[in-house]
Amino acid sequence: MVLKNMSSKLITNAHLATMDEELSYGLIENGSIVIEDDRIIWAGSSTDLPEKFFSITQKDMQGRLITPALIDCHTHIIHGGNRAHEFEMRLNGASYEEIARAGGGIASTVTATREASEAELLSSALPRVDALIAQGVGTIEVKSGYGLDIDTEIKILRVARTLEHHRPINVVTSFLGAHAVPPGANADTYIDEVCLPALEAAHAQKLVDAVDGFCEGIAFDTEQISRVFKKALALNLPVKLHAEQLSHIGGTALAAKYGALSADHVEYAQTPDAAALAAAGTVAVLLPGAFYTIHETQVPPVQTFRDHGVPMAVGTDWNPGSSPLGSLLLAMNMACTLFRLTPAEALAGTTLNAARALGLADRGVIAPGQRADLAIWNISEPAELSYGIAINPLHARIFGGLV
Repeated sequence: MVLKNMSSKLITNAHLATMDEELSYGLIENGSIVIEDDRIIWAGSSTDLPEKFFSITQKDMQGRLITPALIDCHTHIIHGGNRAHEFEMRLNGASYEEIARAGGGIASTVTATREASEAELLSSALPRVDALIAQGVGTIEVKSGYGLDIDTEIKILRVARTLEHHRPINVVTSFLGAHAVPPGANADTYIDEVCLPALEAAHAQKLVDAVDGFCEGIAFDTEQISRVFKKALALNLPVKLHAEQLSHIGGTALAAKYGALSADHVEYAQTPDAAALAAAGTVAVLLPGAFYTIHETQVPPVQTFRDHGVPMAVGTDWNPGSSPLGSLLLAMNMACTLFRLTPAEALAGTTLNAARALGLADRGVIAPGQRADLAIWNISEPAELSYGIAINPLHARIFGGLV
């Protein structure tokens, strides 16, 4: 439910998971929040509410839990077509090589995305956005990477920029031109003649918030990604990286070297990588949907990340191939059951640390000065958000102060 924001708002009788790092969940029982326009101006125990706010019309939450609106910090939701047929082929015994020879794999998504109009890409993306909004998400990251040519990479980012005009959602864009090598192309030539020119053109059109890459044996090596990162930094754009998902080739260390916002997947990261991420302030983004879909067995080194103080975020990685996962709540459950995160870590991973992974300092916690993006849940215990499987306890969402 969303009502027009007319004045200051006082939300009372709520359990607040503020995500203050000093306490588990930053939990405040019988809490209140005061909102002015699109900002939180006060939050705390109702017994400490300043008298100057007593006259504000109250909205009683009847003991419900309020968290920061969730943040999905890793998605590929703008693309043409789907890969359900390949899913069926795999279950019937086809190998990835056989699927690729039949025109499947990322090449099929690239073809479908190139052929789709902007209107068609927007039409197919909006239901995905709606699914995330319906689960209390207030901010999503959207990557390019299914064009692998200049025009289509820009087309994807242009569509991503329009999402905010069609839905109450914040969108952060990532240029992922270094996602895959087009069939028959040379990786170095592709970087020089397609990826870097596409990045420059997209940046000139103000379509890029960050620059990503896929550093893996089946994609690009550290030297090639380094060239992309150097261009990004020359354009004053932050970087992030798909790193150490399938093997260990140095992507995580490279991300740390360039001060990346995040290193994502990181199943094969090692102890020196964790130390480097911690020193760089880089977030490790865990993506259990891809781990589950491709039947991985190497889990991310969660305890090592804990030991070194590496912030951990959780995302859906929603994409048509390796993670057709449209639920951030389910991603939280999977992060707990598959990777052994605690429910508190999973919620921090979709609020506070997800905001860090996107370089956003004004959301992810409930505190004065933060955006008034909140999720109100029909539960009283924060652990229920990770405990439930295919259960959505959302009562309402507050977006930019709109209740």
